[in-house]
Amino acid sequence: MTRLELNKVDATAYQAMMGIESYVRKSELDKTLLELVKTRASQINGCAFCIDMHTKDARHAGEAEQRLYALSAWKETPFFTSEERAALALTEAVTLISQQGVPDTVYEEMSRYFTPKQITQLLMAIVAINAWNRISITTQIVPGSYQVTAAA
Repeated sequence: MTRLELNKVDATAYQAMMGIESYVRKSELDKTLLELVKTRASQINGCAFCIDMHTKDARHAGEAEQRLYALSAWKETPFFTSEERAALALTEAVTLISQQGVPDTVYEEMSRYFTPKQITQLLMAIVAINAWNRISITTQIVPGSYQVTAAA
């Protein structure tokens, strides 16, 4: 059972988060890349609701089941492009920032494939999903109820 429905208790707080989410959705980044990033951060954070949501959205955007199943072991698979690997490395570094910060090597690899604007957009996507994970885990949003909409 959900502890707290943020959008009903404080619509202003919810809208603030939706503002960041709106920015991310309007970015020039590939939709499937964003869903991979959101899913990977959610795996690391243990957010069942967000894993459910973003794997559904990824499949809706055309992502292959095989890549979703292997996402937690992306470093050991041949299924991801160099660009995706750079984005996933940044996702892990930012999500686990207290462990070693964001190493220069991770940032330099990102710079090989993405413009400064795209890196900014990706960083905001990672920041947003980490915030959503913390909200979802704290409020105990029940996984499984999310349905993909045409706007997803």
